Amino acid sequence: MTTALEVVLAYHQRTKHHLHRYAAGPGGMDWKNQPDPFRHFAGSPPRELPLLTEFARPRYVDLYQPLAIAPLALTLNHVAALLELAFGLSAWKQHGGERWFLRCNPSSGNLHPTEAYVVVAGIPGLENGVHHYLSRDHLLEHRCQLGTAPSDDEPVLPPDSFLVGLTSIHWREAWKYGERAYRYCQHDAGHAIATVRYAAATLGWQARLLTSWSDADIGTILGLDRDDDFGTAEREHPDAMLLVTARQTGFADDEFAADTCIGAVKSGQWQGRANVLSSQHGHDWPVIDEVALACKKPSTTETLWHADVLPEPLTNDSQLSAVTIIKQRRSAQAFDGITTIAANTFYRMLDMTLPRPAMAPWDAINWEPRVHLALFVHRVEGLTPGLYLFLRNDRIETTLRTAVSSELEWTRVEGCPAHLRLFQLATGDARAAARTLSCHQDIAADGAFSLGMLAEYETSLTPAPWAYRQLFWETGILGQVLYLEAEAANAPSLARGPLADVQDARMPRRPGMAESGLDPIGEAAKIRGTGIGCYFDDAVHELLGLKDQAFQSLYHFTVGGALTDTRLQTQPAYAHLKRS
Repeated sequence: MTTALEVVLAYHQRTKHHLHRYAAGPGGMDWKNQPDPFRHFAGSPPRELPLLTEFARPRYVDLYQPLAIAPLALTLNHVAALLELAFGLSAWKQHGGERWFLRCNPSSGNLHPTEAYVVVAGIPGLENGVHHYLSRDHLLEHRCQLGTAPSDDEPVLPPDSFLVGLTSIHWREAWKYGERAYRYCQHDAGHAIATVRYAAATLGWQARLLTSWSDADIGTILGLDRDDDFGTAEREHPDAMLLVTARQTGFADDEFAADTCIGAVKSGQWQGRANVLSSQHGHDWPVIDEVALACKKPSTTETLWHADVLPEPLTNDSQLSAVTIIKQRRSAQAFDGITTIAANTFYRMLDMTLPRPAMAPWDAINWEPRVHLALFVHRVEGLTPGLYLFLRNDRIETTLRTAVSSELEWTRVEGCPAHLRLFQLATGDARAAARTLSCHQDIAADGAFSLGMLAEYETSLTPAPWAYRQLFWETGILGQVLYLEAEAANAPSLARGPLADVQDARMPRRPGMAESGLDPIGEAAKIRGTGIGCYFDDAVHELLGLKDQAFQSLYHFTVGGALTDTRLQTQPAYAHLKRS
């Protein structure tokens, strides 16, 4: 009998890209059956939400200072603000007759498999129950009116709190990416966890995963097991449940049980039927269903991990608000190939990937870092181009030194802050290697640096196959940190040296730039990031000398001087809504 662990390991091996072949995919785009990007429940009463109001918007840098932001009251307006910042539209793009949306939460291929729900009780102006968030129209669809709690002594939710549930529709990614889609859904879930935590932080609130809850319990609470409500529509798979608390201290612990919520929804009144996203599915991907079943999480009792006490985060002088940074985040489509990033900016980005007590977004999860960064440095001020390794957990150094090639240098970087465990492994121009490893994509070479996220793989999965998802979630959280830090790096005080040249409108152009419509982003060229899900898995491992599955690269990312396509028109996210 095949075990769940064996299924997960086999799926990962099967869905690797190789230099001589790619993981199985559809082989072409069936545009007639492109999935609807918006899930809708017909018959669920809609509740229109107010758009972002002018509450006292904290600076982005204040998100990383515990107790710096006074908590706002738990109101409808503030719940709406959290949903808009975490999952709402950030803009529409248009070229010719084509028009598409961008969201605050990034997604592989902009396909957005992640759906969001809230479970609320006692918020003025918002009906008690389970609600589905429809980002297109910034509204909540009331899926379930809560029934009575099992006991008057047990409130459905802790005081001043509500739940945010995340699910995945695997078909949205599989339509384009085939068997590898399950990986991308988990990346996106990780990004979504981070966007919830960041959005909560702007309000002075906390948010954390309820990691002891089972997938079955989450599915019951969100109504995912209601066959009649889905019919022939594509099913949703439970990913995670977060408890959001409108308090600075006294956060409800992980022992908050699912039982009271389950009792309230089972005795509640459900309404609404899911829309069909594609009229036909040209390909079935049973391997995705198999790995999803193998990764099904049971109820667990877990010991919380407490982050190490580290020095204060390295400074960032940006005065931009957190809302501005979150709303203007974009995935760069191309880089200029010349921008140099200042050393202090680079070190700040690495520093923000380290968990600190009570600091977003890392206090949303309760496990120690299990993902480390293999960096291809191309143009970082003061750093020799080459291959580097950044360890997010000190205990792993001995294990990694033994696992990788003995020919690598392991030289500490001069001038790097002492608490950042950054090692130079090899010197030389790494652009060709970065491009090749990232499936021959120029973005990996044209950025100032790119990286692969190297996970502690077998030791994480052996006791808990469902930890496969958590590893990808951690990479998604890392990606979101890098996205926001890249946006914040454009503060004038951080633009120095070679970067100042990039901000000059007379910047030299790459061959073909004008013809393609690519140009620096206005007169103030921006540093931006972009996630890379397409890479040659084992080629990365071979470069490092890794010979088994103790470590696996699960996500790539690159940061640099972004180019924009000047042919595209940008339109406001919610100009079509008549709301204040």
